Amino acid sequence: MDDAQNPYALAPGEGEARWGVDGALTTIKASDDLTGGRIAVIEDVAPRGEGTPLHTHAADDETFYVLEGEMTFWLGDAAPITGIAGTFVHIPGGVVHAFRVESETARYLIFTTARHGEFYRAISEPALERVLPPPAPMDMERVEAACERYGVQIVGPSPT
Repeated sequence: MDDAQNPYALAPGEGEARWGVDGALTTIKASDDLTGGRIAVIEDVAPRGEGTPLHTHAADDETFYVLEGEMTFWLGDAAPITGIAGTFVHIPGGVVHAFRVESETARYLIFTTARHGEFYRAISEPALERVLPPPAPMDMERVEAACERYGVQIVGPSPT
């Protein structure tokens, strides 16, 4: 039986730790290789002001669950949504969206397709330790290459 068909459990703080180009500590809890391509689950901790530009990914749904802190979500033409602990936001593939962390830090889960989970891996690097990465400018070459490979289209800047 291959590893993707074996059950597994992770304790708090376990999982593949990565530093995202957006300043987040990303912990991959479930990935393509662990779930046989079925799902990806990512836990992010991100500082105030971090987030995404307006973007879309036609083939991949994405769902957020805010665990701690406050975030703003923009979904299509709808008014911005304030997300606090317990907020659930589902974004079907193809919907233009973005988010930003409003509190000092926010911790949230992302449930998505295994393919989109690999996009998160592509825009990050292995974390040297389980802390927020040092401040650095976003590596747009890395982001653009990952967008091209995984079907993500940036359609505008981060909303203000």
